[in-house]
Amino acid sequence: MKSVEEQIKLIERGCVDLISREDLEAKLKQSIETNTPLTVKAGFDPTAPDLHLGHTVLLQKLRHFQLLGHEVNFLIGDFTGLIGDPTGKSDTRPPLTREDVLQNAETYKEQVFKILDPEKTKVVFNSTWLGELSSYEMIRLASHLTVARMLERDDFKKRFESNRPISIHEFLYPLIQGYDSVALEADVELGGTDQLFNLLMGRDLQRSRNQDPQVVLTLPLLEGLDGVNKMSKSLGNYIGISESPDNIFGKVLSVSDELMFRYYELLSDLTMEQITALKQDMEEGKIHPKAVKVQLAKELVARFHDQEAAEAAEKNFEQVFKKHALPDEIPEKKIPVEEETIWLPKLLLEAEMVKSTSDGRRMIKQKAVSVDGEKVTDPQAEISTQGEVLLKVGKRRFCKVLFGE
Repeated sequence: MKSVEEQIKLIERGCVDLISREDLEAKLKQSIETNTPLTVKAGFDPTAPDLHLGHTVLLQKLRHFQLLGHEVNFLIGDFTGLIGDPTGKSDTRPPLTREDVLQNAETYKEQVFKILDPEKTKVVFNSTWLGELSSYEMIRLASHLTVARMLERDDFKKRFESNRPISIHEFLYPLIQGYDSVALEADVELGGTDQLFNLLMGRDLQRSRNQDPQVVLTLPLLEGLDGVNKMSKSLGNYIGISESPDNIFGKVLSVSDELMFRYYELLSDLTMEQITALKQDMEEGKIHPKAVKVQLAKELVARFHDQEAAEAAEKNFEQVFKKHALPDEIPEKKIPVEEETIWLPKLLLEAEMVKSTSDGRRMIKQKAVSVDGEKVTDPQAEISTQGEVLLKVGKRRFCKVLFGE
């Protein structure tokens, strides 16, 4: 097992809050002396079926702990997911059904092992202990927190001051997340910077149960492809870890030069010394920024797929964007029609290349749509339904449409 200082060097990489370093040093020292791994946890509420790179910032840090020999608990909040984390929300989240939560949880289990070592990971569900709490125990748990303390949270404070409703069950969320740490007797809990209040609640509850309080480690919220907003599927600025190799590769190459090294620090397996050297070489003109992005893109594609897929994605990218050729594989869609023409936004929707006809009109106006290699800028354009057409939306999405009855 590595020394305390060697471990802290890797653990601190990319982190924002460490509460506290002294506690972590003491826990690591005891871990080495007793040859007992630390219990490390991070919770994920399965409120959506797919994970993106923003989620993997935490997963990458969990992997660091695994590399150091510690025990990782990947906690799926199937109980807390039914409430919905109120953090950063201006309104109460709509509740999910238990069926939604369980279905999403299954996809999480499939995706996380693209990063975590399955043999060194415990997948736990917080309904295991939270579902067993009696009403008496829940009331006793609620007695640990005052309304005044809850209103210290910026999101609740803003909603209260603007007379927006706050449901009582939302106040319970930090408490039951904190109780997860009690149930697991966690030594360390990880979360995003927006989770600091909830993570500290775990320390408070552990003290109340005479447990050694956990170390809290927060990691930054990863900016999306726009370089401004937090990576989010709803904002469309995300890279999903289940996306195709070509999509992951192309999206990484669209990242700005400034944001690229933040992605390296939070997502890459390179050491900080290697990343610093890479950045210096780029700034001195020894290596082109595109080559630096290609290296990161291939690393991420190989992680979520394999090395062969990474090599193929690079080849396809060069064919499509440098040589203006078509990708090796183009999806086909058969669309039954009766008319001799079809409105282009409707065609894009039926080919599943846009979310709505309004989205189709917007993409056309932005000059992002081509039909048989020719850009179309008229959102009222009608396309002949005789034979087949090749559609292209944006830089990477192709579809061959076959018309029929």
